Amino acid sequence: MYTFLLTLLILDALVLAAAVLLQSGKGGGLAASFGGASSSADSVIGSRQAGNLLTKASWWCGGIFLVLAFILQIMSSRAAAPKSVLDKLAAPAAAPSAPGPSNGAAAPAAPLTQQAAPATPAAPAKQ
Repeated sequence: MYTFLLTLLILDALVLAAAVLLQSGKGGGLAASFGGASSSADSVIGSRQAGNLLTKASWWCGGIFLVLAFILQIMSSRAAAPKSVLDKLAAPAAAPSAPGPSNGAAAPAAPLTQQAAPATPAAPAKQ
């Protein structure tokens, strides 16, 4: 699904770039070289016309681009969301088990620290 939406975003970006570059601006732009340099087509009594096909296409492509980019950003951030530390503590990692009794009973736990036996003074050797 992510790859499909990313492909749509790239295609939409290409169509948007073409629609913007083909529009004629105040100086004529790229559209002037293809014969669309008439300034009377964009203005009626000094005000701008409602919009031709390229203007509408650029608005629609821009809106679709923003929506797709937002959806893709949400999809990518949820996949990389960090897990809670408490979730890691609740599910302990599988540790290798030590050989224990074969009857299924739990083996007694080894003490964490071992205390040294008190040293007894050695008896002096007699000669």
